[in-house]
Amino acid sequence: MLQQRFNDMMKQDVKPFLAKHGFAKKSLNFSKISESLIYMFNFQKSSGNSADNVMFYVNCGIYSAELAQIQSKEILTAPQEAECHFRARMREIVESAPDRFAITADTNMNDLRNTLLSGLEEVIHFYDTMTSARSIVDYYTSGPFLHLGEESFQLLLQSNDVGAAKHYLKALHEKHGTEQRWTIFENKYKAIFDKYEVEFNTL
Repeated sequence: MLQQRFNDMMKQDVKPFLAKHGFAKKSLNFSKISESLIYMFNFQKSSGNSADNVMFYVNCGIYSAELAQIQSKEILTAPQEAECHFRARMREIVESAPDRFAITADTNMNDLRNTLLSGLEEVIHFYDTMTSARSIVDYYTSGPFLHLGEESFQLLLQSNDVGAAKHYLKALHEKHGTEQRWTIFENKYKAIFDKYEVEFNTL
């Protein structure tokens, strides 16, 4: 019965809402293709679901053909969420969203539907600001995050934005330089700087 509520909400509310914004549905994945990026929502059901409790997560992803090229990977036309270059749970983009959604016998479906749809809308507004591979790189370099580090340095240096690359390197070093694993990352990053004949300096 609760599973049916989930199915009905996906069919009657989520699918038409996302279709209105240009997303096509395939199973529990919704994707929208632009000139250079593929935007995605993935509804992941919890492995701990039971007859009394249906829980699910909303995963958000953006796939970039340009970043796939930098990674020397095959360019995909229908990537899975796990193959996206930008990946986040809805909560990481929408502060008011729950960590996960749950449907129980007591759940007010109107409230849940409104929370879910307004969260999806907020993510779509966020997606509107992410228009290129550089947008994804800027997101992770502003963290600064180690995720996509090598690809970010490649993209920045091949577009000759040495200042941004050096700023990102310095910020990463300040954040992770004392960690034991830093040497591994440092060696990888230095090889990229050497390739573009740019001085490598973490100070």
